Amino acid sequence: MKGILYGLGVGPGDPELLTLKAVRILKEADVIAVPDPTGTGGEKTALRIVEQYIQGKPQLLCPTPMLRDRSVVERCYDQSAGEIKALLDEGKTVAFITLGDPTVYSTYMYIHRRVLEKGGDARLVPGVPSFCAVAARLNTSLCEGKESLTIIPASHDAERFLDAPGNKVFMKGGRAVPELIARLEERDMLSHAAMVANCGMDNEQVWPDLRAERPAGGGYFSIVLVKEA
Repeated sequence: MKGILYGLGVGPGDPELLTLKAVRILKEADVIAVPDPTGTGGEKTALRIVEQYIQGKPQLLCPTPMLRDRSVVERCYDQSAGEIKALLDEGKTVAFITLGDPTVYSTYMYIHRRVLEKGGDARLVPGVPSFCAVAARLNTSLCEGKESLTIIPASHDAERFLDAPGNKVFMKGGRAVPELIARLEERDMLSHAAMVANCGMDNEQVWPDLRAERPAGGGYFSIVLVKEA
């Protein structure tokens, strides 16, 4: 009997935000696949979130380098998909842990599609998206009534969305945060802008009003929420 690959969203950082389904699959899985973007032993935040449910289970490190050389990146995805497919052919269940939700800007999806193309059984398990956790941390809504919501990668052409109607979530801020805040200030939008970095993690930081205080920079897990005035 063939195994199943689960692309398993583990939420943004707080282990209590794991879903019941995610916990069940983690306990039942034979192998835990872990993204390894830096080559230093796997994504530590994702591992910390699930650690109490995977003790003693074998781990498969899957290289997911953040490089401009797409040929290197594609080879890494091919390698991981091949290794996972081999485990599935042995009848093993594999849980690939990924931060947030696997359908929202997750590198896991590149491996998911490759496993499907190879004839493997790959399924998605939703997790709490980081921007939902950020809105909850800020004690506000993402959108109400007829309001629209746009999800934008802050490091890629964010400015063209600034003047669009509706509420906006700028994800994956990183080094783009100071520039984004400057553009918001130019448009007099800071009065309805807030930011959370590392939501649900030990090093979480919150800026509920970017007019009063603003970050000097931002890490990869920085999210800016801009509400329509």
